[in-house]
Amino acid sequence: MLFDKFQEMADFQAELAGKHVKPFGAVTEELLTATTGMVQGKQVILAGTNNYLGLSYDQRCIEAAEAALKKWGTGTTGSRLANGSFAEHQALEAEMADFYGVDHAICFSTGYAATMGMTATLAGPGDVILLDGDSHSSIYSGVKLSGAEVIRFKHSDPDDLAKRLRRLGDRTGNTLIIAEGIYSMLGDVAPLQEIAAIKREYGGYLMIDEAHSMGVMGETGRGAAQAAGIEDDVDFFAGTFSKSLGGIGGFCTSRHPELEVIRFCIRAYIFTASSTPSVVASTREALRIIRAEPELRDKLWNNANRLYAGLENLGLTLGPQVSPVVAVQLADRSQAIDCWQALLNAGVYVNMVVPPATPSTNFLLRNSVSAAHTTEQIDQIIGAYAGLLDSGLLNPDQAA
Repeated sequence: MLFDKFQEMADFQAELAGKHVKPFGAVTEELLTATTGMVQGKQVILAGTNNYLGLSYDQRCIEAAEAALKKWGTGTTGSRLANGSFAEHQALEAEMADFYGVDHAICFSTGYAATMGMTATLAGPGDVILLDGDSHSSIYSGVKLSGAEVIRFKHSDPDDLAKRLRRLGDRTGNTLIIAEGIYSMLGDVAPLQEIAAIKREYGGYLMIDEAHSMGVMGETGRGAAQAAGIEDDVDFFAGTFSKSLGGIGGFCTSRHPELEVIRFCIRAYIFTASSTPSVVASTREALRIIRAEPELRDKLWNNANRLYAGLENLGLTLGPQVSPVVAVQLADRSQAIDCWQALLNAGVYVNMVVPPATPSTNFLLRNSVSAAHTTEQIDQIIGAYAGLLDSGLLNPDQAA
């Protein structure tokens, strides 16, 4: 039967319904601040939003969106290649290019479209794509569409990347290497200095997805490549507007002038309605704030360090390093479900992530930290996890 392949998910949904738990698609009925809201009837600290700098609720971004709404209306009703290119789109692209210190940028309607569209288009039949094994779903979707030969290298393993590039020989000139800055599930940062050195030795083109690192890392917030000092080795920077910039959309920037030709070959760009002017306006204002207020990054990392240390002191199994993504790893699905609900009852909303979305067979209680979180809120989140231990719902000896 056509629907047989969905039975496992149906069984999982039935288990959740039996427990009266809704960790997927939990509804926020009201947003109170950048870090608090009403979720499923409970007032909670929002610790699972990816709103790293708190800009989705910044009054300056809201006012910029309101002004654009009045000037341009609610939507473009067309793609960029039809009637959907407004002056605001061009302005944002120019500002993104300037932010990255390059001459060329493309903006997309979503971050998924950006990474999927670029990876589906940059390489094609006869080319090779080398991608990190833990790459985001959007990247996997794109490379599948590309028609290129796709080879995975072990997650954040430069030696494995080098071995596979050596085997390609002269084909490295037609090879696209793909890595991310911060990986979204465990919050680990790619070894970009080593990856860049290997690219210099063997050749190829390098694309970095800075979705979770743009605005978060680097002296001016350009991301993990800037923090690693290897921006000159990166051919394409991709990312999203839905994390640090607090909106929705995506981008690709490059020093290569060919990007302007590639624009007209990206199906995810050609056949998608362009971003609404209000979103573009709020994104432009958020980008201005990122450039003008580096102290937001300092606050974010102070919060991330505090949360990571607090959960580590409780004996919980976390991701391998401190970042704005702090994931608690669990081996048992029922335990993860019960803990997620208990956290919600304690006034803390986090993300629950299950395989195959996780990079292993583990289940995750994924916390994302914001610069807008107060120290007291970070401590409340830690206290909620301590409550799981006190109640016996969570036992570090049974964790992943």
